[in-house]
Amino acid sequence: MGIFQHLCVEDHEEGSGPLLAEAGSIESSPAASGRPEPREFFLSPKKNLALSLVLLFASYSALLVPAYLPVQHPIWSDGSTDEDVLKHSAAMLARTCNSGWAVARLKKMPGFRSLLEIPVFLQNATGGWDLAPPLGLQGSEEMLAHTLSALPLSGLPFSPDRCRRCIVVGSGGILRGKHLGDHIDKYDIIIRMNNAPVFGFEKDAGSRTTIRLVYPEGAPILNQEYHNTEIIALVVFKRLDLEWLLSVVTNEPLSWWSKLWFWKNVVNEIPLPPGNFRITNPEILNRTWHLLLTYNKQQRKTVPTLGLIGVVLALQLCDEVSLAGFGYDLQQPGARLHYYEALRMDTMMSQVVHDVTTESSLLQELVKARVLHDLTGVL
Repeated sequence: MGIFQHLCVEDHEEGSGPLLAEAGSIESSPAASGRPEPREFFLSPKKNLALSLVLLFASYSALLVPAYLPVQHPIWSDGSTDEDVLKHSAAMLARTCNSGWAVARLKKMPGFRSLLEIPVFLQNATGGWDLAPPLGLQGSEEMLAHTLSALPLSGLPFSPDRCRRCIVVGSGGILRGKHLGDHIDKYDIIIRMNNAPVFGFEKDAGSRTTIRLVYPEGAPILNQEYHNTEIIALVVFKRLDLEWLLSVVTNEPLSWWSKLWFWKNVVNEIPLPPGNFRITNPEILNRTWHLLLTYNKQQRKTVPTLGLIGVVLALQLCDEVSLAGFGYDLQQPGARLHYYEALRMDTMMSQVVHDVTTESSLLQELVKARVLHDLTGVL
């Protein structure tokens, strides 16, 4: 044995393997290191594929299955029970209609007088528009004239001689479970917006519709939603909306190029005769928008919701105006946004098109002044 700086090396017999080879084989031995061989650690290609499919299925299930499970949405209100709401609504209907009630009170509110005496529907194309859609129809006069020529009627379908009650039915989740449907159907004029359904929701939302305000992307898809409907009133946000209405009334399909410019698929047919269609006067939207600007110190560039437009329209038509399903409680992000679907309140927080906070404050002031009656009690 030879010793050199503490390194000990034994002399081997002739014919034996080299020492370094033996050391290497000892270190790499699975038994000595305690590690499995690579072929024992990795799965076979078939097992690897099966595991991948299982993990993929599990991931999709975790994402998709909860969307189809029942979700308990928080209920929000002013503390009134459903029975209280029904009693209040019944008492409103039992009273004699007060002629000129809403207008008389609105006249006492200087900031709101601009919302009075606005023609509801367009009857001719000579409006002298100074603004482009949606606040006017500048640049769309020719298309407006063409569309109006296809509408045999442009006035109101009811007589203004007697005292009338309007109800504007909003889409708010607060309407769900209130069982106001029978009460809503008793009003003289029932105004709804866009695709808020009545089919399947008659118990809460009623079954009749006097005026349904729509823009093309929001018009109901199901034909049964147009049953018991007197008027479909277009709210024009762009020139193309007039082309859509003309197409629906004349049954002449829009070109594929025109359809590309809608932000959502639109219906091609509505099962109502031409006499049931109208064009809402943009002056309603224009004056409502200016009121919101003066009401909101921040001067946000937003447009009024169809719900608020429906309220202003109702003030032109009726002596008494009631609301049902209005109000957004943004303090409860998990509450149901609409009565007919499972969207949550926080969805409204993310949108920038409408200033719902300012609109709610405006409506609350009108309710406080008793210009409007809030049946569902959130405003």
